[in-house]
Amino acid sequence: MKNLVIVESPAKAKTIEKFLGKDYKVMSSFGHIRDLRKKDISIRVDSDFQPEYEIPADKRTLVADLKKAAKSAETVWLASDEDREGEAIAWHLYEVLGLKPENTKRIVFHEITKNAILNAIENPRDIDINLVDAQQARRVLDRLVGFELSPVLWKKIRPALSAGRVQSVAVRLIVDRENEINAFTSEPYFRVVARFTLPSGTPLHAELSRRLPDEKTARAFLEDCAKAAYTVGDIVVKPIKKSPAPPFTTSTLQQEAGRKLGFSVSQTMMIAQKLYEAGHITYMRTDSLNLSSLAISSISSLIKEEMGEQYLKIRKYHTSSKGAQEAHEAIRPTYMEKETIEGTAQEKKLYRLIRLRTIASQ
Repeated sequence: MKNLVIVESPAKAKTIEKFLGKDYKVMSSFGHIRDLRKKDISIRVDSDFQPEYEIPADKRTLVADLKKAAKSAETVWLASDEDREGEAIAWHLYEVLGLKPENTKRIVFHEITKNAILNAIENPRDIDINLVDAQQARRVLDRLVGFELSPVLWKKIRPALSAGRVQSVAVRLIVDRENEINAFTSEPYFRVVARFTLPSGTPLHAELSRRLPDEKTARAFLEDCAKAAYTVGDIVVKPIKKSPAPPFTTSTLQQEAGRKLGFSVSQTMMIAQKLYEAGHITYMRTDSLNLSSLAISSISSLIKEEMGEQYLKIRKYHTSSKGAQEAHEAIRPTYMEKETIEGTAQEKKLYRLIRLRTIASQ
């Protein structure tokens, strides 16, 4: 075998195999091939928090198959996802399969298209150990928090609950806020609203810009108002500028899918994962608003053809959040001209939402 390509999921393996020739065999690692031991904390706290890994029983046959295939291959391509979880999977494969640097290459792509995969093969890189360390630190923190805190939940609330490194802090913030709300003493106030009729007969609604503290003050104010004459002091005209929403990032996709389609966060991510693995959309875990020049040119032609040039305004969005990975792209269809896709009703709905948002951004 000349080339062995290892990806994370079997669905992705099938899609990629269609694009590569007979010289490439594509296999899947089915996610992580090793993890911290389940029965104990598996972290040497006194040795710089060194994690202790094991290969789970249900992955041993798969690991043996991968080892056998890797030994007979001239080049092994580690093609797991480009986030820190994917980088860690590539590193674990490298370690467990006993791969050598001279015949191992790491490749990443954020869309499953023939061009993207061939481009990735032409531009391999090394495993990014900083990303691997970030994933390991996250996993260690998860275990340190969960292992200590989960038994408390089992005793106090109910069995089988787990405490996470993020959720536990979030719960604390929510409880503190709830206590603040409960300790707040509310005070009544009165609003004064008026309905005028202009000389032309047009109704005009107005509201007093301050709140009155009690009913007595409010009534006294109204009595004074009854005898008053009213004039319009000033009219201010302001132009309003409205820009379209930028293309989707992971969080904005989750929000819109919840608001417009009624999908839960986990449901949205599961459907987006399927769309990505089938080659319909770019990678669905991203905090970038960037669109490639190829995508922008494809959207431009589409808008000119379908709506006319007066509706085209090319915008290049940039992420303002610190540490955002601008090398990635926003979530967009891989082929903009594809109005719909083969798949379930939910997949079609989410794809349509992503496509319309991408086109609208321009």
